[in-house]
Amino acid sequence: MIEHVLTSSTLYGKGVFTTIAICRGQPFIWKKHWRRLTQNASRLGIDLTEYPEEQTLRALQDAISETGIANGRARITFSDESQSLIWSQSTVKKTGLSIIIAERRTVASSFRLSTSPHRVNTTSPLIGIKSCNYLEHLLAFDETKARGFHEAVRRNERGEIASACMANVFWTKDGKLFTPSLKTGCLAGTTREYILENLDCEEVETGVGDLGSADSIFVTSAGMGAIAVSEFEGRQLDTSEHPLLRLLPF
Repeated sequence: MIEHVLTSSTLYGKGVFTTIAICRGQPFIWKKHWRRLTQNASRLGIDLTEYPEEQTLRALQDAISETGIANGRARITFSDESQSLIWSQSTVKKTGLSIIIAERRTVASSFRLSTSPHRVNTTSPLIGIKSCNYLEHLLAFDETKARGFHEAVRRNERGEIASACMANVFWTKDGKLFTPSLKTGCLAGTTREYILENLDCEEVETGVGDLGSADSIFVTSAGMGAIAVSEFEGRQLDTSEHPLLRLLPF
């Protein structure tokens, strides 16, 4: 028997999510994640009334305790479980919550970065939203892995550095730290925000040539922390200690 699941989440990936670092049994920078979740949900018309902050945080803490994973990562997803009006006449609104707890991603000791052929479209209505419609990111990431690299820099339609496929990007040149501004279409990562609050960093709109002459490059995300890139497009980079690498507790 075929079961027909006609929700906006199942048919179109309508939902928002965040990945949170778990440090010593506690979610790291929870407030930043919650703020982005609520803002993104509002932009997509997903009603979170049923899931107030305290209740959601308590559910996350319970899930962490049940797994026994004190240092790892959690994914919180809010999905639109209302019936699709294209395939159904129902207008009942319903939001679903799912929480997944997992070990932290293992990162290669020699991290190789490339440039992705897949561009970021700054005019997309989904720009800046961490939505469950993540296929563009995944296709860019799969293409990168197929070429033997761990991550790749994605540019926007103007040729400006935006981000990596699954992470934000930072780099240094002559002792200064840089990262793409939000105008490039990069995701407003919570880890990115935390770094900007704690280190002197210039937000820029610039081409990939600046990475070609950078002294060091870093990729950052809640899932893997801050990683020093050892090679960009065949060029070896400085991976020595930098304050960015010591800033995060994971």
